[in-house]
Amino acid sequence: MTHTTFGDVLLEIDGVGMSFTAADGERLQVLDHIDLNLHDGEIVALLGRSGSGKSTLLRAIAGLLAPTSGQVRYRGKPLNGANPGAALVFQSFALMPWLSVQDNVELGLAARGVAPRERRERALEAIDRIGLDGFESAYPKELSGGMRQRVGFARALVLEPDLLLMDEPFSALEVLTAENLRTELVKLWATKDFPTRCICVVTHNIEEAVQLADRVVVLGANPGHILAEVAVNLPRPRDRHTPSFAALVDHLYGLLTGRDAETSSTRPDLGTPVTTPLPDASVGGMAGLVDLVHHGGDRVDLPEIADDLNFELDDLLPLVDAAAMLGFLTAESGDVLLTEVGARWATADIQESKRLFAAQARHRAPLVRTICSALAGSSDRSARADFVLDLLRRSFSPQDAQRQLDIAIDWGRYGELYDYDTDSGRITADPAAGL
Repeated sequence: MTHTTFGDVLLEIDGVGMSFTAADGERLQVLDHIDLNLHDGEIVALLGRSGSGKSTLLRAIAGLLAPTSGQVRYRGKPLNGANPGAALVFQSFALMPWLSVQDNVELGLAARGVAPRERRERALEAIDRIGLDGFESAYPKELSGGMRQRVGFARALVLEPDLLLMDEPFSALEVLTAENLRTELVKLWATKDFPTRCICVVTHNIEEAVQLADRVVVLGANPGHILAEVAVNLPRPRDRHTPSFAALVDHLYGLLTGRDAETSSTRPDLGTPVTTPLPDASVGGMAGLVDLVHHGGDRVDLPEIADDLNFELDDLLPLVDAAAMLGFLTAESGDVLLTEVGARWATADIQESKRLFAAQARHRAPLVRTICSALAGSSDRSARADFVLDLLRRSFSPQDAQRQLDIAIDWGRYGELYDYDTDSGRITADPAAGL
């Protein structure tokens, strides 16, 4: 079939909210009042940053998570369990290592009670369609990452689902392999006998969303909510070097990072370490970005910088978030602008640079502010790092909690606010910081 026009509604997401109970009993809202329809004949990208709940939303569509409020309906009927018309492709491949390629592809059919002969025929057809003919008896350990993901695609497509749901399916692959698989997926989608009617893909990669989708649903974070829906009216195959492609990337980037300039530059973020986690960015990385903006005339187009540096745009976004959190930069549409304090930081000597950074981090970075408050309230101006870590673990995974603490220690050390002793496990205020 062709996919130039969209048909009937296959799935309705009506006022869906999702919340979970944290370890301390507090309710954490992950999704808030999501309204969205998926149609026959379209590819939809769910584009969002960390904390936007895009993977949670995909699992609600798959029927793997029940919404706390609202309803998900497949072909007009409320979901009360796994979606019978959906199949999932995961980022991590999720293959059974003790099963051959063919056995992995047959798994879903076996679970549905399909007879062995029909299972075999359908599995071999799917394997051939996805370009793995000849590897039927191979085991996952014998395959490259790209080939393992092809098995994941075949395992989903063999079910002939109405909805093919993909959760960051290319992000675990190296760049050229990912690009090749994206191109092949678009070619398969254009074939008349493609066995699925709608694709919904979760991604944080703006260019990937524009390359694949007919419609991009942009999600905001904390809690996840729909910021905008953007139609991609570009013919396939799409050339990322055309002005129209670049314009859409710029527009989506602006939606993802757009902030009120006055608010960002003059008022500290009043969030908490949970609602406003520290972006995964080093001080040196931030300083490098601020320096680039300064030498670019205090205003630059970030997609152009990413292209010049041969980096993905998404690799630079944590640096933008961190510099914006600290008031050194603001984001406006597709551009990044230097603030007055950012200009001072870019031109300061090392000691003034540390002083400026400390002042901004102490007031604008929630976790740094929390640590400073704990140190100020202690008689010996010290605190156990495990105390901070335990608080973070109530809302973050153990790995994310540790990463948040590591970033806060890195920022605090640079600003000479506090130091951390790995032997004692204690964070101690710097005497000169006045805590």
